[in-house]
Order: sequence, then C-alpha cells, then structure tokens
Amino acid sequence: MTQEEEKNLTQRRFYKAEQEVSFADKQIGTVQTEHPAYRLAFRDTDFLLRDELRPVRFQLELLKPEMLLEEAQIGSTLVFYGSARIPAPEKAQALVALAASDEEKQIAERLVAKSRYYEEARRLAQLASQCAVVENGMRQFVVCSGGGPSIMEAANRGAAEVGAESLGLNIVLPHEQAPNPYVTPRLSFQFHYFALRKMHFLLRARAVAVFPGGFGTLDEFLELLTLVQTGKMKPIPILLYGRDYWSRIINFEALAEEGTINRKDLDLFHWCETADEGWKVIGEFYDLDCG
Repeated sequence: MTQEEEKNLTQRRFYKAEQEVSFADKQIGTVQTEHPAYRLAFRDTDFLLRDELRPVRFQLELLKPEMLLEEAQIGSTLVFYGSARIPAPEKAQALVALAASDEEKQIAERLVAKSRYYEEARRLAQLASQCAVVENGMRQFVVCSGGGPSIMEAANRGAAEVGAESLGLNIVLPHEQAPNPYVTPRLSFQFHYFALRKMHFLLRARAVAVFPGGFGTLDEFLELLTLVQTGKMKPIPILLYGRDYWSRIINFEALAEEGTINRKDLDLFHWCETADEGWKVIGEFYDLDCG
C-alpha cells in the first residue's frame, strides 16, 4: 500500500481472501504447515464436508447461484418441469426399436406418444425468449429447467435456437448424469441439496410450465400448488400440460369432492396443450405486449 493509499479513508485495511491465499501458498513447508489442521478453513475440503458444516454448505448453495444470477441481470424465470424420459421426436422410434418385450414396447409407445410435448416445451421456450422482456435493467422470463434430458433439454434447446441464454439447475445423483448441451455454461449450476435446488427454481419464477413427468415432477408441481394455496407464495401462472395424462395420474375432481381441497383450488393451474396457449396465459396475466 502506498503512502497516498494509506491516507485514503475508503481504502480497505484488510487483505482480500485471494491475497491471503497467495501469502499462505508462499509459506515454507514444515511439519506444522503441512498438516491439515493448518489449512485455511475455506480451502479445507475435508473440513467443509463434515456433517457439522451442513448449515454452511446450505448457505453456500443458496448464495452462489443467487449472486451469479444477479450478476447476469436475470430478474425472473419461466420454469419448466417435466419428465427426463420422454424422447425428442427424432429419437422416438429408436426407443420403440430397443424394446425387448411386449410390456417394454407398450411403455415405449406411450412415451413416444408424449414426444409432442418435447416440441411444445421447445416452442414455449422460444416464445418466451423471443419476447425478451427487460424491466428495470433485468431480463425477465429467462428459461429455466432442471438441466437434464427430455423436457428439460427441450426448454434449453428452444432458448438456444433463438440465441437466448437459459438456466440449468442440475442435481448430483448416484448415477452418472450431466447438463444437456443447450444450457448456457455460465448459468449451469449443480446442487447437492434438493431443497436448495427447489428453492432456486421458485425464487425467481414468474411462471411455471409443468409437463408430463414422474415422481420428481409430481413433487415439484404439488409443492408449488401448496405454496400458492397456503399463501406462502403469491399466485403465478401455472401451466399444466397433458390433461389426459394428469387426469389419469391425479383425480383432481375427487380431491374437491372429498373436501380435502376447496373447489377454487382447481383454478390455481391452467390446462394447456400447446405453447401458444401457455404463452397466452402468461401474457394475459402480466399484460405483456410482445408484438
């Protein structure tokens, strides 16, 4: 620090962490400095992975994406939930060909029949990205998916095809998996905790499109409905794609008839089949004019 800098009242008096790291790296090796106990705590992976540090890891997993999304000027997102198993139309018949039994063939054919939702997710992502809403200097309705294959891939793909960035919120799983190739690299995040990933899905969400899916999609969809139903989250457009599929999986009418939900709770979501229908719901909710 120069003499002039020392007299500057706004000049920081402590070194930044990266500077301290460089000092530590220059230390002479001794029995003490080589021992794990001597490592700077924030560089000690073994220490950070201890059970007692779980609250710190929660905080880090909340903070890192939040800071990077703010720096990327992302004000809100259009979130896509859906299956990781529904094939893209161009891969549909190959799935049937791989079936080794009649049961597998029937399942493959059902998945192939739902491949049209891949195209609708892709198209919806294109519509949102092309609208390119900017408010208070922040980008709105940026496409966000779970970062994986199938419906998630379709969302990121649609955004990429019109030259727009999109988010991918991946989760570490025991089996090998990686972000789909259409996620914007600087907006591709990996989570250890499902809870923190789910929080980031909804912190910036201004609309959510739910496509046919399994346990994960059900979990995310029903939690979202619960948050809005209980008033913990303000209402947003919730687009439910695939009435035939979802009506077979969940008897929404029965819930109302049994009194376990109010009938007006069935208005928390909108049935959709096409991208245009979904984008119209969003546009009317927010009074958007995208030409």
